[in-house]
Amino acid sequence: MRDRAYERRLARVLALYVLGLCSVLLLLAWAEQQGLSRQWLGPFFLFATIMVYAAIGIWGRTTDPEEYYVAGRRIPPFYNGMAAAADWMSAASFISLAGGLYLQGFTGAPGQPGGLAYVLGWTGGFCLVALLVAPYLRSLELYTLPDYFQHRYGGEWPRRLAALSAIACSFTYVVAQIYGIGLIASRLTGVQFEIGILLGLGGVLLCSFLGGMRAVTWTQVAQYVILLLAFLIPVSWLAYKQVGNPLAPLVYGQQLARIGEIEQRLMAAPDEKEVQAEYLRRAESYRSWLQDVEGSLRRERAAAQDRIRRLKSEAADSARIVAAHRELAALPKDVAAAREQWTRAMQESLERARPLTGLPAHGRPFAGDPAGSGAQQDAFDSSRLNFLALVFCLMAGTAGLPHLLTRFYTATSVGAARSSVAWALFFIVLLYLSVPALAVMVKYEVMQHLVGSSFDQLPSWILQWARVDPSLISVTDINGDGRVQFGEIRLGADIIMLATPEIGGMPYVVAGLVAAGGLAAALSTADGLLLTISNAMVRDLYSHDLGSHMTAEQRVILSKFALLAVALLAAMVASLKPADILPLVSASFSIAAAAFVPALVLGIFWRGATRRAAVAGMATGLAVTLYYMVANAASVRAALGVTAPPPQWFGIVPACAGVFGVAAGTAVIVAASLAGRRRAEVAAA
Repeated sequence: MRDRAYERRLARVLALYVLGLCSVLLLLAWAEQQGLSRQWLGPFFLFATIMVYAAIGIWGRTTDPEEYYVAGRRIPPFYNGMAAAADWMSAASFISLAGGLYLQGFTGAPGQPGGLAYVLGWTGGFCLVALLVAPYLRSLELYTLPDYFQHRYGGEWPRRLAALSAIACSFTYVVAQIYGIGLIASRLTGVQFEIGILLGLGGVLLCSFLGGMRAVTWTQVAQYVILLLAFLIPVSWLAYKQVGNPLAPLVYGQQLARIGEIEQRLMAAPDEKEVQAEYLRRAESYRSWLQDVEGSLRRERAAAQDRIRRLKSEAADSARIVAAHRELAALPKDVAAAREQWTRAMQESLERARPLTGLPAHGRPFAGDPAGSGAQQDAFDSSRLNFLALVFCLMAGTAGLPHLLTRFYTATSVGAARSSVAWALFFIVLLYLSVPALAVMVKYEVMQHLVGSSFDQLPSWILQWARVDPSLISVTDINGDGRVQFGEIRLGADIIMLATPEIGGMPYVVAGLVAAGGLAAALSTADGLLLTISNAMVRDLYSHDLGSHMTAEQRVILSKFALLAVALLAAMVASLKPADILPLVSASFSIAAAAFVPALVLGIFWRGATRRAAVAGMATGLAVTLYYMVANAASVRAALGVTAPPPQWFGIVPACAGVFGVAAGTAVIVAASLAGRRRAEVAAA
């Protein structure tokens, strides 16, 4: 009876929250029509949402270990599923997934597995969580994932390896979230990217620092409502605008057929071929520079300096002189940097010299042709293999992510844990069904309305987003005809969703809501990740090995300060913009899959798995995965002076390195466990 009253009270609070949020949105839309400036709307969305999350964090503050680590184990399945969905809808899902589908199509190119693999892998992973992991972990009444490894295998090293692996995969993941936070905060407020990171980070810390899992859970419920509205409103708006029906998942197939017709027309257009020829000429220029890097760098620097002197002697406009100084400053600093930069620029120019700037046809099944030449057949096999490998890595990584599995410790019972997974999958599918539709409709909007427009009348949002990060978007008149061709548009995966309202001509209130939704997605995941990292550092490593004398309350307090330090370190790394969001997230999933899944699943379902075998398998899987990713990283090779990348195993791209780690870890655990059993039998005999 008490539980029912508690759930009714929660339902009333949630209904009032949703009603209040919708009322505020309608009020802001009315205010915009009455002339309220966008300069006020953007900061309002940022600070109002962060203040809501901060208020929940302050309300949920606690030092009680049971509340801090597992929210008292009394979260009902409906709300636990909603919190898990928000925890799951990271910046990758909300911001970058539609962009991945826009750029890669459904199944991608030989070196890009395709956006649909993320949808299938992440949703399929929850089936593994429900069937193989969540109920069994909840039945043990533990606090963290490393606790399970010590409980199941005994000894110290299984726990230590699990804690270190949790830190590795979670830190990689949280860097991607903080990058998304900085991107959105800087766009809403107009401040620099680095300052935007610090603004958003304040909201993260107020939630997770004060209340741990208790505050994070209810914050994530509030965040899910915002990101659900922020995703469904623009995609429904576009669907109604383009085909007269707001049910985007049911009608976007019409636009997919039209995109196929537009793609054929663009590939045959003479002005598009002019752009491709110019990119090919630029690629040849870079190739010639690379034949004598030192001499070419010296000549380019001298030419830039001569241009500045000539402009000054002619008393040219100050803007032209400033632009010339920027060109000089943009030149590489030394020979090594020049070689790396020009090689990358040559490869990018060669890619953009292909039809549709190298983008695959959106509805194409796989790259290549199974009935074509030998090279086409190889491309088809490689594309299909990488697609399946990425689906596997994302599914296995989902079943091994520490911050996600910890969420099901908060359920009231084993049955509630299963129900929580089912609700989480339902709330995730609400958004994931619309992601492919959004990518198709945005691509149609770009091809139909932006392509062919005049450079003199480019929409202001292009320049505004370019100021946030030039790598996100650029539109350059390559062939000098004053008209925008598709080959002259460069969009990053992280811009598609955030710019959807402006691409579709929607009110700025919708743009602010989408940014707030992206912020909610990044904050909700960052909360859980930072909590996982700090708990692994303090509870699973320090307190067991060095601070065994500490009380439970002291561990909680130390975890809070560790969380603060990790958040600042992750913000510093994110400010360097190490990579796009999707590659970083894919890497964290591969690490989680290789490090945790073999020992976790075998430990649950096979009594013969031994401690030594688990340690060897976890170390082997993690080492193989990290080696394959690091060896194929261009930045690492450049730092080591290695130019040629190592051969890829079976043509698998580095984002899918977890395939090899899971296979190696499983084989080592099985073989070592069987060998240990034989040794024990011989010794007993």
